[in-house]
Amino acid sequence: MKIEIFTDFTCPFCYIAKRELERAIDTSGYKGQVDIEYKAYQIGPETPKVNAPTFLDALAKKYNATREEVRSMTENMASRAAEVGLSYNFEKMTTAHTEKAHRLAKWTQQFGQASAYTEALMAGYFMAGEDVNDDSFLLRVIEQLGLDIEEAQDILATNVFLEALDQDRYDAQQLGIQSVPFFVFENRYGIKGAEPIEVFVRTLHQTAKIVGIQPTIQLMGDGEDTCTDGACNL
Repeated sequence: MKIEIFTDFTCPFCYIAKRELERAIDTSGYKGQVDIEYKAYQIGPETPKVNAPTFLDALAKKYNATREEVRSMTENMASRAAEVGLSYNFEKMTTAHTEKAHRLAKWTQQFGQASAYTEALMAGYFMAGEDVNDDSFLLRVIEQLGLDIEEAQDILATNVFLEALDQDRYDAQQLGIQSVPFFVFENRYGIKGAEPIEVFVRTLHQTAKIVGIQPTIQLMGDGEDTCTDGACNL
């Protein structure tokens, strides 16, 4: 089953929705049967590449609000994140231009590391206050994934994979996507936003019927108290 995820590394609801999908895949029995492809969607292409404002300052400017008012605005988002086990640190977050991070993500795909890369960047950004436009942070993640640092440095220093980002933008336009997160299941079903796990589970089952796969049985408990061939574990 193929799922395309249009997302950005600095989108708070994208990380929450990513968690909901992962939980849904596990609980519905499709672990190991889902092929996820991340598609770039920059929510702030106008964000400065240097000296970008903090998340709270940018929010205050956008809504002409005080710092206290924007802190209040983030409470519901923080609560929603906590429901899926995420601890957002809005005080440490800075806005960031995400083009470099997306280009590097395209490179990690060929090594099957796009999911791990995305998880590392989002965790670093939302919970540790890392700057996803900072080369040192991006390269630290690449090193943790065991990928070639020098090749990654070359990608960051050039415009490699820009065409891939342009293709993702075109794909989003063709599908009428105007916000993220957005999930496309086998080009048949779409989920917009950080919907509850139940929505993801239902969509997974509906998509599974189309592609002809069955959920696997999940064993609960330790399975020690059993009998077989005339003998029982005592």
